[in-house]
Amino acid sequence: MTTPDFPRPLPRAHSDALIANPHGGLPRLLEIMARLRDPQSGCPWDIAQDFASIAPYTIEEAYEVADAIDRQAWDELESELGDLLLQSVYHARIGEEAGLFSFASITDAISNKMIARHPHVFGDESRDKSPEQQTIDWDRLKAAERGPVPVLDGVALGLPALTRAVKLQKRAARVGFDWPSTDEVLDKIIEESRELVEARHSQSAAEQAEEFGDLLFVMANLARHLDIDPEAALRAANLKFTRRFGRIEDFLAAQGKTPAQSDLAEMDALWNRAKAEEKQL
Repeated sequence: MTTPDFPRPLPRAHSDALIANPHGGLPRLLEIMARLRDPQSGCPWDIAQDFASIAPYTIEEAYEVADAIDRQAWDELESELGDLLLQSVYHARIGEEAGLFSFASITDAISNKMIARHPHVFGDESRDKSPEQQTIDWDRLKAAERGPVPVLDGVALGLPALTRAVKLQKRAARVGFDWPSTDEVLDKIIEESRELVEARHSQSAAEQAEEFGDLLFVMANLARHLDIDPEAALRAANLKFTRRFGRIEDFLAAQGKTPAQSDLAEMDALWNRAKAEEKQL
Protein backbone atom coordinates (compact mmCIF):
# COMPACT_ATOMS: atom_id res chain seq x y z
CA MET A 1 0.00 0.00 0.00
CA THR A 2 1.48 3.34 -1.06
CA THR A 3 1.37 6.47 1.06
CA PRO A 4 -0.68 9.25 -0.61
CA ASP A 5 1.34 12.15 -1.97
CA PHE A 6 0.21 15.25 -0.06
CA PRO A 7 1.99 18.06 1.79
CA ARG A 8 3.51 17.03 5.09
CA PRO A 9 3.61 19.21 8.21
CA LEU A 10 6.45 21.67 8.44
CA PRO A 11 9.85 20.40 9.66
CA ARG A 12 9.48 19.56 13.32
CA ALA A 13 11.26 22.59 14.77
CA HIS A 14 9.29 25.03 12.61
CA SER A 15 6.06 23.12 13.23
CA ASP A 16 6.55 23.12 17.00
CA ALA A 17 7.34 26.84 16.97
CA LEU A 18 4.24 27.69 14.97
CA ILE A 19 1.95 25.48 17.08
CA ALA A 20 3.33 27.02 20.27
CA ASN A 21 2.71 30.54 18.99
CA PRO A 22 -0.56 31.76 20.58
CA HIS A 23 -0.88 34.38 17.84
CA GLY A 24 -0.12 32.04 14.93
CA GLY A 25 -3.56 32.61 13.43
CA LEU A 26 -4.81 30.54 10.52
CA PRO A 27 -1.37 29.12 9.58
CA ARG A 28 -1.16 27.70 13.12
CA LEU A 29 -4.56 26.02 12.81
CA LEU A 30 -3.68 24.57 9.40
CA GLU A 31 -0.43 23.19 10.83
CA ILE A 32 -2.25 21.68 13.82
CA MET A 33 -4.60 19.86 11.42
CA ALA A 34 -1.68 18.67 9.29
CA ARG A 35 0.00 17.26 12.41
CA LEU A 36 -3.22 15.60 13.59
CA ARG A 37 -3.66 13.92 10.20
CA ASP A 38 0.00 12.94 9.70
CA PRO A 39 -0.04 9.14 9.08
CA GLN A 40 3.22 8.56 10.97
CA SER A 41 2.81 10.73 14.04
CA GLY A 42 -0.78 12.02 14.10
CA CYS A 43 -3.85 11.13 16.12
CA PRO A 44 -5.30 7.71 15.16
CA TRP A 45 -8.88 9.03 15.44
CA ASP A 46 -8.22 12.07 13.25
CA ILE A 47 -6.34 9.97 10.68
CA ALA A 48 -9.29 7.58 10.41
CA GLN A 49 -11.82 10.28 9.49
CA ASP A 50 -13.09 11.10 5.99
CA PHE A 51 -15.53 13.58 4.45
CA ALA A 52 -18.58 11.47 5.33
CA SER A 53 -17.60 10.84 8.95
CA ILE A 54 -16.85 14.52 9.59
CA ALA A 55 -19.97 15.88 7.84
CA PRO A 56 -22.33 15.32 10.83
CA TYR A 57 -19.97 17.31 13.06
CA THR A 58 -19.95 20.11 10.49
CA ILE A 59 -23.75 20.29 10.56
CA GLU A 60 -23.78 20.16 14.36
CA GLU A 61 -21.26 22.99 14.66
CA ALA A 62 -23.27 25.17 12.26
CA TYR A 63 -26.35 24.64 14.43
CA GLU A 64 -24.38 25.54 17.56
CA VAL A 65 -23.36 28.83 15.92
CA ALA A 66 -27.01 29.54 15.10
CA ASP A 67 -28.02 28.58 18.65
CA ALA A 68 -25.52 30.99 20.20
CA ILE A 69 -26.82 33.77 17.96
CA ASP A 70 -30.46 32.95 18.78
CA ARG A 71 -29.64 33.13 22.51
CA GLN A 72 -27.49 36.24 21.98
CA ALA A 73 -24.78 34.32 23.83
CA TRP A 74 -22.01 36.52 22.48
CA ASP A 75 -19.52 35.15 25.01
CA GLU A 76 -20.00 31.70 23.40
CA LEU A 77 -20.13 32.78 19.75
CA GLU A 78 -16.37 33.21 19.32
CA SER A 79 -15.75 29.63 20.43
CA GLU A 80 -18.58 28.25 18.29
CA LEU A 81 -17.28 30.08 15.22
CA GLY A 82 -13.85 28.57 15.91
CA ASP A 83 -15.37 25.10 16.04
CA LEU A 84 -17.09 25.74 12.70
CA LEU A 85 -13.86 27.06 11.15
CA LEU A 86 -12.12 23.88 12.28
CA GLN A 87 -14.61 21.88 10.23
CA SER A 88 -13.64 23.77 7.06
CA VAL A 89 -9.96 23.22 7.87
CA TYR A 90 -10.64 19.51 8.44
CA HIS A 91 -12.41 19.05 5.11
CA ALA A 92 -9.73 21.09 3.35
CA ARG A 93 -6.99 18.85 4.74
CA ILE A 94 -8.80 15.68 3.67
CA GLY A 95 -9.29 17.19 0.21
CA GLU A 96 -5.61 18.14 0.02
CA GLU A 97 -4.53 14.62 0.94
CA ALA A 98 -6.77 13.22 -1.81
CA GLY A 99 -5.43 15.69 -4.37
CA LEU A 100 -8.84 17.30 -4.79
CA PHE A 101 -8.30 20.82 -3.46
CA SER A 102 -6.54 22.72 -0.70
CA PHE A 103 -7.43 25.41 1.81
CA ALA A 104 -5.71 27.91 -0.47
CA SER A 105 -7.75 26.84 -3.50
CA ILE A 106 -10.94 26.98 -1.40
CA THR A 107 -10.23 30.55 -0.32
CA ASP A 108 -9.28 31.54 -3.88
CA ALA A 109 -12.53 30.08 -5.21
CA ILE A 110 -14.78 31.78 -2.66
CA SER A 111 -12.93 35.08 -3.12
CA ASN A 112 -13.41 34.89 -6.88
CA LYS A 113 -17.09 34.07 -6.37
CA MET A 114 -17.67 37.01 -4.03
CA ILE A 115 -16.03 39.42 -6.48
CA ALA A 116 -18.04 38.06 -9.42
CA ARG A 117 -21.32 38.24 -7.50
CA HIS A 118 -20.80 41.79 -6.27
CA PRO A 119 -20.24 43.83 -9.43
CA HIS A 120 -21.83 46.81 -7.63
CA VAL A 121 -18.88 46.75 -5.19
CA PHE A 122 -15.93 45.38 -7.19
CA GLY A 123 -17.10 46.34 -10.69
CA ASP A 124 -18.76 49.27 -12.41
CA GLU A 125 -22.40 48.53 -11.55
CA SER A 126 -24.33 51.06 -9.47
CA ARG A 127 -24.75 50.47 -5.74
CA ASP A 128 -28.01 52.44 -5.89
CA LYS A 129 -30.39 49.52 -5.45
CA SER A 130 -32.27 47.91 -2.58
CA PRO A 131 -31.16 44.81 -0.68
CA GLU A 132 -34.12 43.03 -2.30
CA GLN A 133 -32.87 43.90 -5.79
CA GLN A 134 -29.39 42.79 -4.81
CA THR A 135 -30.84 39.43 -3.76
CA ILE A 136 -32.53 39.10 -7.17
CA ASP A 137 -29.27 39.96 -8.91
CA TRP A 138 -27.40 37.42 -6.73
CA ASP A 139 -29.83 34.67 -7.74
CA ARG A 140 -29.52 35.71 -11.40
CA LEU A 141 -25.74 35.46 -11.25
CA LYS A 142 -25.93 32.07 -9.51
CA ALA A 143 -28.29 30.80 -12.22
CA ALA A 144 -25.90 32.02 -14.92
CA GLU A 145 -23.03 30.17 -13.23
CA ARG A 146 -25.03 26.93 -13.12
CA GLY A 147 -26.02 27.16 -16.77
CA PRO A 148 -29.08 25.46 -18.32
CA VAL A 149 -29.97 22.86 -15.68
CA PRO A 150 -33.31 21.72 -14.23
CA VAL A 151 -34.86 24.38 -12.01
CA LEU A 152 -34.63 22.41 -8.76
CA ASP A 153 -31.15 20.98 -9.28
CA GLY A 154 -28.51 21.88 -6.73
CA VAL A 155 -30.72 22.31 -3.67
CA ALA A 156 -28.74 20.22 -1.20
CA LEU A 157 -30.43 17.08 0.13
CA GLY A 158 -28.62 17.44 3.45
CA LEU A 159 -30.30 20.73 4.37
CA PRO A 160 -32.82 20.77 7.22
CA ALA A 161 -36.15 19.80 5.68
CA LEU A 162 -37.90 23.13 6.33
CA THR A 163 -34.98 25.09 4.91
CA ARG A 164 -34.85 22.85 1.84
CA ALA A 165 -38.60 23.24 1.33
CA VAL A 166 -38.23 27.02 1.25
CA LYS A 167 -35.29 26.84 -1.17
CA LEU A 168 -37.20 24.49 -3.49
CA GLN A 169 -40.19 26.83 -3.44
CA LYS A 170 -38.00 29.86 -4.15
CA ARG A 171 -36.53 28.10 -7.18
CA ALA A 172 -39.99 27.22 -8.47
CA ALA A 173 -41.22 30.78 -7.84
CA ARG A 174 -38.49 32.14 -10.13
CA VAL A 175 -40.23 30.53 -13.10
CA GLY A 176 -43.73 31.58 -11.99
CA PHE A 177 -44.78 28.45 -10.09
CA ASP A 178 -46.06 30.21 -6.99
CA TRP A 179 -49.23 31.53 -5.42
CA PRO A 180 -49.63 35.28 -5.97
CA SER A 181 -50.44 36.06 -2.31
CA THR A 182 -50.67 34.60 1.19
CA ASP A 183 -54.45 34.21 0.79
CA GLU A 184 -54.03 31.23 -1.53
CA VAL A 185 -51.41 29.73 0.76
CA LEU A 186 -53.75 30.02 3.76
CA ASP A 187 -56.53 28.36 1.75
CA LYS A 188 -54.15 25.52 0.92
CA ILE A 189 -53.22 25.13 4.59
CA ILE A 190 -56.93 24.71 5.43
CA GLU A 191 -57.27 22.15 2.63
CA GLU A 192 -54.22 20.16 3.75
CA SER A 193 -55.35 20.28 7.38
CA ARG A 194 -58.70 18.77 6.42
CA GLU A 195 -56.97 16.04 4.42
CA LEU A 196 -54.80 15.19 7.43
CA VAL A 197 -57.87 14.96 9.68
CA GLU A 198 -59.52 12.64 7.15
CA ALA A 199 -56.37 10.53 6.84
CA ARG A 200 -56.18 10.12 10.61
CA HIS A 201 -59.49 8.25 10.61
CA SER A 202 -59.37 6.29 7.38
CA GLN A 203 -55.81 5.89 6.04
CA SER A 204 -52.61 4.02 6.88
CA ALA A 205 -49.80 5.41 8.99
CA ALA A 206 -47.73 5.99 5.84
CA GLU A 207 -50.56 7.93 4.20
CA GLN A 208 -51.03 10.00 7.36
CA ALA A 209 -47.31 10.80 7.34
CA GLU A 210 -47.58 11.88 3.71
CA GLU A 211 -50.48 14.23 4.48
CA PHE A 212 -48.58 15.62 7.44
CA GLY A 213 -45.58 16.27 5.17
CA ASP A 214 -47.83 18.08 2.70
CA LEU A 215 -49.09 20.33 5.49
CA LEU A 216 -45.55 21.11 6.68
CA PHE A 217 -44.52 21.91 3.10
CA VAL A 218 -47.33 24.44 2.74
CA MET A 219 -46.49 25.91 6.15
CA ALA A 220 -42.95 26.45 4.87
CA ASN A 221 -44.45 28.21 1.86
CA LEU A 222 -46.45 30.49 4.15
CA ALA A 223 -43.23 31.33 6.01
CA ARG A 224 -41.61 32.25 2.70
CA HIS A 225 -44.52 34.51 1.73
CA LEU A 226 -44.32 36.20 5.14
CA ASP A 227 -40.52 36.52 4.84
CA ILE A 228 -40.04 34.32 7.93
CA ASP A 229 -37.23 31.79 8.31
CA PRO A 230 -39.17 28.69 9.41
CA GLU A 231 -36.11 27.05 10.98
CA ALA A 232 -35.38 30.17 13.04
CA ALA A 233 -39.05 30.49 14.00
CA LEU A 234 -39.19 26.87 15.14
CA ARG A 235 -35.93 27.21 17.07
CA ALA A 236 -37.43 30.24 18.84
CA ALA A 237 -40.58 28.26 19.62
CA ASN A 238 -38.45 25.42 21.01
CA LEU A 239 -36.57 27.86 23.25
CA LYS A 240 -39.85 29.37 24.44
CA PHE A 241 -41.28 25.93 25.22
CA THR A 242 -38.12 24.96 27.11
CA ARG A 243 -38.15 28.20 29.09
CA ARG A 244 -41.82 27.98 30.04
CA PHE A 245 -41.69 24.30 30.92
CA GLY A 246 -38.70 25.11 33.12
CA ARG A 247 -40.90 27.58 34.98
CA ILE A 248 -43.53 24.87 35.44
CA GLU A 249 -40.85 22.73 37.08
CA ASP A 250 -39.85 25.69 39.26
CA PHE A 251 -43.45 26.24 40.41
CA LEU A 252 -43.92 22.55 41.18
CA ALA A 253 -40.58 22.32 42.99
CA ALA A 254 -41.74 25.14 45.26
CA GLN A 255 -44.58 22.80 46.26
CA GLY A 256 -42.21 19.87 46.72
CA LYS A 257 -43.47 18.19 43.55
CA THR A 258 -42.18 17.08 40.15
CA PRO A 259 -44.02 17.07 36.81
CA ALA A 260 -44.52 13.32 37.18
CA GLN A 261 -46.46 14.02 40.41
CA SER A 262 -48.67 16.62 38.73
CA ASP A 263 -51.38 16.36 36.07
CA LEU A 264 -52.20 18.10 32.80
CA ALA A 265 -54.73 20.52 34.30
CA GLU A 266 -52.28 21.77 36.92
CA MET A 267 -49.37 22.02 34.51
CA ASP A 268 -51.53 23.83 31.95
CA ALA A 269 -52.49 26.40 34.60
CA LEU A 270 -48.81 26.82 35.52
CA TRP A 271 -47.96 27.21 31.84
CA ASN A 272 -50.41 30.12 31.63
CA ARG A 273 -48.82 31.57 34.77
CA ALA A 274 -45.37 31.37 33.17
CA LYS A 275 -46.74 32.94 30.01
CA ALA A 276 -48.26 35.80 32.00
CA GLU A 277 -44.92 36.36 33.75
CA GLU A 278 -43.16 36.84 30.43
CA LYS A 279 -45.72 39.37 29.24
CA GLN A 280 -45.05 41.46 32.34
CA LEU A 281 -41.32 41.68 31.59
